[in-house]
Amino acid sequence: MPTAIIADDERLMRDQLRMRLGQVWPELEIIGEAKNGDEAIELVDQLKPDFTFLDIRMPGKTGMEAATVIGNKSNIVFVTAYDAYAVEAFERGAVDYVLKPPEQERLQITVDRLKTRLNKPAADVNASVTAMLSQLAEKIATPKPAYLQWIQASIGQDLRMIPVEEILFFRSDEKYTCVQTERYEALIRKPVRDLAEELDPALFWQIHRATLVNVNAIEGVTRDIRGRHLVMIKGKPDKLEVSRSFLHLFKQM
Repeated sequence: MPTAIIADDERLMRDQLRMRLGQVWPELEIIGEAKNGDEAIELVDQLKPDFTFLDIRMPGKTGMEAATVIGNKSNIVFVTAYDAYAVEAFERGAVDYVLKPPEQERLQITVDRLKTRLNKPAADVNASVTAMLSQLAEKIATPKPAYLQWIQASIGQDLRMIPVEEILFFRSDEKYTCVQTERYEALIRKPVRDLAEELDPALFWQIHRATLVNVNAIEGVTRDIRGRHLVMIKGKPDKLEVSRSFLHLFKQM
């Protein structure tokens, strides 16, 4: 059986990629997961996987840096959200790539390519990675934007400082935005369109022009008798409508 490891600092992304690979290549055995480049290097040495899926940007050693150390010990597949500038570079290289979020059609192309490499020695990726780094280093090195860490919200006559990770969802009406946590509901005047620009998009998905939801609070998606897609929230009776333009976020579910 072909084997692989997945390296990504975001658990949700690892889970999504594992699930998608299981759909398009059920014979592939995921034998390990890493949260950064250093862990990926260790797993390659210990487990000797046929393929290593490396997120480009991770804490510690990045995926690009890890790939230069891994060399020809495993076939490298980069996982990247930077389709606007990375695809051409990857197409010219000796490695393959997967775009975030992993879409089944594009992942199938990658899998077909990887299958042809199973009986061949892994390519030494150092030259290819060096060439890519010269093109991508500036953008890869750009620090992540400073997203909101706290929300100041009103509960009656009181003001609360709410850590964003405790917020299940934001839902706006004409005047206020409701901030829903597991324990209470608060109000702010900032509209969802502004919050969407200030919150980490990996943590909060906009699913409607008036709704943002914490991805860690999503229990699943259902459909009502009218055919609308509704997000179910863990431990809550709330069901949040998903606009048609945001349905693509849930293709992997």
